[in-house]
Amino acid sequence: MSVTLRAYVFLDSLQPQLAAFTGTTCRGFLPLAGQASLWVETAPGMVINRVTDVALKATRVVPAVQVVERAFGLLEVHHDEQGEVVAAGRAICDALGVRESDRTAPRVVSSQIIRAVEPYHAQLINRNRDGMMLLPGQSLFIFETEPAAYVVAAANEAEKAADVSLINLRPHGAFGRLWLGGTEEQINIAAQAAEAAVRAMAGT
Repeated sequence: MSVTLRAYVFLDSLQPQLAAFTGTTCRGFLPLAGQASLWVETAPGMVINRVTDVALKATRVVPAVQVVERAFGLLEVHHDEQGEVVAAGRAICDALGVRESDRTAPRVVSSQIIRAVEPYHAQLINRNRDGMMLLPGQSLFIFETEPAAYVVAAANEAEKAADVSLINLRPHGAFGRLWLGGTEEQINIAAQAAEAAVRAMAGT
């Protein structure tokens, strides 16, 4: 079976909001802020079960997210020790016969900032969010990547760089989507960090 490594994202330190958001929305074992994290996306989707098996048998990492779709699969694993997460990634690549550099190069599909969000617009966003609330008058940053899993790198680096609220995150499917809220100044900083994080990741 031919397998495509759609995304390989290593995070050296999960930021507090991303860790909390993942814990709120996942069905696996809750990650904590400061832990190292690895997100792997594959095609076809069912292969992610094999990826999970390899990572758990080879290391002490634990999984928070496993999404199995027809086309794509997504796995997140984490641990207090970065070495365990790095070893898990190495074992996954060896089992699939690929290298990290074989991952699909990320593409920024869309990036936009809506300034001074109207109250009714904020209400619409909040009705469909899993994270923090967007307040009227704040700026809203919406970011979209392909493959989807790369959006977690954008979220983590944006949170490192700026004082923003993680409104929503969808790291699986055809496209990854990120919503951040905050002051205009902080959203500008977050947007730059998010785009830089994704554009800096090499692939094929």
